[in-house]
Amino acid sequence: MIRWRDPRVPPAAAAAAGAVAFAAVLLAQAPATITGAVAGGLAAVIAAASLLVASVKQVATHRPTAMGARWMGGGAVVWAAGVALRSFAEGFVVSFADMFVLLGTVITAGGALIAADRRFPARVALRHLTDAYLCAASLFMIGWVVALRHVYAESADPPTFTLVMLPPMIALLVTCAVIPSVIMSRSSSWLLGLAGVGVLATMTLAGVGTAVARLLDGDPQLWSVMLAPVAFLLVAAVPWGPRFGEGGRPAAGHVVGLAPLALVGVATITLLAHQAGGNAGPPVSGVVVVAASVVLLLLVRLFVVSVANVRMRGLVRLGARQLRELAESTGDVVFTCDYEGEVREIGAGVEVTYGYRPDDLVGGSIFDYIHPEDVPGIQEAMRAMHQDEENAAPGACLIACRVRAADGTWRPTESVATRHVGGDELMLVTTRDVSDEEALRNQVAHLTFHDGITGLPNRAYFEERTREVLSGRTSGNVAVIFLDLDGFTSVNDSVGHASGDYLLGQAARRLRGAVRADDTLARWGGDEFAVLVETGGEAQVAVDLAERLVRAVSQEPFRVADRDVALTASVGVAFTEDDMPAGDLMRNADVAMARSKELGGRRVEVFAAQMHADVVRRLELAADLQRALIEQQFAIEYQPVVDLATSRVTAVEALVRWWRGSVFVPPEQFLGPAEDTGLIVPLSEWILRESCREVAAWRASSWDIGLSVNLSARQIMAPRFVETVEEALSESGLPASALTLEVIEEMLVEDAEETMKRLSELRALGVRLAIDDFGTGYASLAFLRQLPVDMIKIDPSFVSGLGRDDTLTLLTRTIVRLGHDLGLIVVAEGIERPEQLELLKQMGCTRGQGFLVARPMAARGVDSLRRTSLTV
Repeated sequence: MIRWRDPRVPPAAAAAAGAVAFAAVLLAQAPATITGAVAGGLAAVIAAASLLVASVKQVATHRPTAMGARWMGGGAVVWAAGVALRSFAEGFVVSFADMFVLLGTVITAGGALIAADRRFPARVALRHLTDAYLCAASLFMIGWVVALRHVYAESADPPTFTLVMLPPMIALLVTCAVIPSVIMSRSSSWLLGLAGVGVLATMTLAGVGTAVARLLDGDPQLWSVMLAPVAFLLVAAVPWGPRFGEGGRPAAGHVVGLAPLALVGVATITLLAHQAGGNAGPPVSGVVVVAASVVLLLLVRLFVVSVANVRMRGLVRLGARQLRELAESTGDVVFTCDYEGEVREIGAGVEVTYGYRPDDLVGGSIFDYIHPEDVPGIQEAMRAMHQDEENAAPGACLIACRVRAADGTWRPTESVATRHVGGDELMLVTTRDVSDEEALRNQVAHLTFHDGITGLPNRAYFEERTREVLSGRTSGNVAVIFLDLDGFTSVNDSVGHASGDYLLGQAARRLRGAVRADDTLARWGGDEFAVLVETGGEAQVAVDLAERLVRAVSQEPFRVADRDVALTASVGVAFTEDDMPAGDLMRNADVAMARSKELGGRRVEVFAAQMHADVVRRLELAADLQRALIEQQFAIEYQPVVDLATSRVTAVEALVRWWRGSVFVPPEQFLGPAEDTGLIVPLSEWILRESCREVAAWRASSWDIGLSVNLSARQIMAPRFVETVEEALSESGLPASALTLEVIEEMLVEDAEETMKRLSELRALGVRLAIDDFGTGYASLAFLRQLPVDMIKIDPSFVSGLGRDDTLTLLTRTIVRLGHDLGLIVVAEGIERPEQLELLKQMGCTRGQGFLVARPMAARGVDSLRRTSLTV
């Protein structure tokens, strides 16, 4: 190597000597230098080309891989250019070629960092830089003891040694700074970054070898020259490996964290061993500075770690205190115990919640306060948590148990047990008293399956219990009883729903006293109750119970709102059959109860298959009725009402007829279902409008004829009933006085107040009113006084006995005389025999109708009677 020239030597001589020496050195080093330059250049070009092609392929899938490959390829080219130029710049201690080499190293390091795809906060990046400095300084001191002190001794020129060794030391520092990021990377391009670290290491070693050769005026060793080309060839092969660009790998942060301390330890041991071996010479300022900087940096790191440790301890204590305060503010009890149940520490909340002083519990066992039935399960859970801790598995469990409070009561609790963070085989337990929640759950469960008015099980409970009994039945018989309170609707209407609910409570107490302890009594809904009976094979047991239920309801009146209310019960009984679903059994009991109600109530009906068939037929008939109303399958026939003295037609009664296809359906078969389903309202409105229109047309031809139309109970109670009658009269032009609306006596008895109000409104329109089937009820005379009736119609049951039954003849005569005395028109219905007609004439009955007089006929048949008299 050419040293700095001596100023005492003449310039020309010095230049000549320098040129000669430079040529000699160049010739001496030419083989290794040229070989390294050529090999490094070729390898760098190959690596750069390979990395460039790989970056183009990876730019769409993983941008860090593409950018890292480009930077590493560029660094390789710049480094190889510096190595090639170094042969022409050996006249300087540190030349521009060394700057190229160092720049290439830095660019390659940047590519490795980009490939690692790591981003650190400023604080973490500063720590990595200090770790890199510690590693580089430790490696320098190890290298100093092993080899560099001999090189320093032979060069005997500290400034030159420092300048020559500075570029490789900077490369070493850069390499140590890159290694943590690459090792801790989880990126899919970590293998490329790792290859970059290998290239940086070979660059550093090659730089050290070149610096040593320069200081010793020798030729670099061939291995140091060929390390970098080999590394470049390996990097060129990396992009074409099977894992390039695929999934990353687990990071090794613990290795990175311990590496600086390990290297400092090794460097310290090496220096101490060197000193102990008696090889220590005079202290070298550079080494002293590096060692001092390492010690100072370690002290700074120790101070920073201590400050962070104090801060973290403060945060842990603050967090523990806040957690305890938060838990106690929510009413929870927080304590620690070991896995044997011994309490080590407990919060003050235990005194508020359970009444115990914390000092009295510390040192004791939690099992002294836990219900004995719950202790085995808790001990098993604690053993499982302990085993999880030994296996390093996360342990936590939810424990539900009963805890004895200081007042001796057992409180339901829910606890969460986790391992204590102190690592001293303790559990941290948070316990909450859930007495209120348990009471609320019980209340909700009770309300879900019990009736709030009677306290009995409700329909949901009864259905579930029936299914349960039927599914578990192996022998015997099961029956279901349905009970309906007759007349309960009128109770609600007369004394209000609150009093009605009170009556239901009384009825429930009576029924509960009538059933057996093993029977299930429930409120089905409204005023209906249900009983599930396990008869044990004796069907009569259920029938006898049903009879007791009827007597329990009707044996004495109920006291409601300072009045006595007499009720009866309609009861239906159904027995299970083989493989019968619970739903079918309850349905059958309901059908039997409905049958009992149809027959007048206060009776027990046992389900028969025919009952269900009748219900199905009624449902089908109701559906057909609705369809017939839409398709206008109904027709109206008119039965004449004649003046018995002159045989002239004075009025007609409108009668509905239904032809279902080609089959005639008698009125008695469909009028009942129409009433039950409510279809009677639109059907009656249609009859009223059509008959008013037809009779109005007859009256327009100067025929003084009237119209009678029967009213149903539902029709009278319809919201717009009076308005409907008024509209029918207005649309048809029929005078109100020509329309007579007929009601039966039962309609006057049921809901009498509202019925009388509606009929009075009709009477105010000018419509005439008639009581049909007069004499069959018990309230006729009273309503004759209250309601301005125009006509009474004698029931056919009286007329049929004329001339054959003296009692019926006398009753008929009385009704006729009563009508005359009250100034009413009397019409006899059901005249079928001549002697009946003669007796009615003798009694003074003015009008009549029946098959003897005229059968019901279509409108065109009535039209033929316009100006003629009937032959009676």
